[in-house]
Amino acid sequence: MSKPDQLRRFLFDKANIRGEIVQLNDVWQIMEANHKYHPVIREYLGEVVAAAVLLSATIKFEGSLTIQASGDGPLSLMVVECRSNFGVRGVAKYKEPLPEQTDIKTLLDKSNLIIIIEQALTNERYQGIVALLEGNSIAEFLEGYLQHSEQLETRIFLAADKQAVGGLLLQQLPGKTEDDDSWDRITHLGSTIQKEELLELQATEIIHRLYHEEDVRLFDPEPVHFQCSCSREKVSNMLRSIGEGEAAGIIKEQDNISVDCEFCGTTYDFDEIDIAEIYASNNPTTASTTRH
Repeated sequence: MSKPDQLRRFLFDKANIRGEIVQLNDVWQIMEANHKYHPVIREYLGEVVAAAVLLSATIKFEGSLTIQASGDGPLSLMVVECRSNFGVRGVAKYKEPLPEQTDIKTLLDKSNLIIIIEQALTNERYQGIVALLEGNSIAEFLEGYLQHSEQLETRIFLAADKQAVGGLLLQQLPGKTEDDDSWDRITHLGSTIQKEELLELQATEIIHRLYHEEDVRLFDPEPVHFQCSCSREKVSNMLRSIGEGEAAGIIKEQDNISVDCEFCGTTYDFDEIDIAEIYASNNPTTASTTRH
């Protein structure tokens, strides 16, 4: 039986340090189901999925956090969205064959990672750029970003394979601590985690193995689920934006318009009557044909 898809938060009471562990199995399988990713791309995407959940858990908000990169490199697009209810989705696009050098900097070429936080209640949007200058991994890039943008010491450990993804985050909180050496000690212990352990062991077992000599307060698990925000209405709005003439031309050539969601694989089909209804709704004086 696979482990449940969940996030576990924990605190080091005497050290003023917080931690998070995320482990995804079924959610990751859903994301993988509609794509046959190259193993290298699959690993990077999985790491970003884990990172997005971990970072979402560090902030209090209602909305979504997105980590994305797009550019002219072999990995032309990678985007992962995690909502504040821990609904997550993600996709990657790339050009084959991949180059011999498959490190993330080479694959993204001159692109940067971008973190976007959208507040649902206020419609505010915050965007931060994660420069790929310091470090050689997604975890190291994000650590540097958090250090510079939030002034919070952070260590992140990520792992992904075909079956699962996992991540561990440790973060120094503001304020005084009873133990001046606690950050070095706790992060050193965290750095001993193996990718196989992140993917295969229960979160409680990981915490016990690493920190059985520390005062750790473990919180209840929080479920993570796959959530795609696509809908027929959104696709209709997209078709409305391309213009009636272009849509009619596609219908004339193909008899229908078929749009696939790249995140979940859902297909939305529109025929001539559907398209007529979409554009009739732009003009209240135009009678639309309604199916019975």
